[in-house]
Amino acid sequence: MNRDTFEGNWMQLKGKVKEEWGKLTDDDLDVIAGKRDQLAGRLQERYGMAKDAAEKHIEAFEKRWASTTPAR
Repeated sequence: MNRDTFEGNWMQLKGKVKEEWGKLTDDDLDVIAGKRDQLAGRLQERYGMAKDAAEKHIEAFEKRWASTTPAR
């Protein structure tokens, strides 16, 4: 999933992101606003992840989400 798709689907993804990473607050989600780099930064802060680890978690999440979403 590219950055535009991630940002464009943010309203749908927001709930799934909250389920996946429960330590993220609603304020965090508002700040992230679909920006992948912001999500990575918040994961680093809340979970103490390295940047590479946060990116890998996001990539895995995107793959799972994309595989459960019908093609448009």
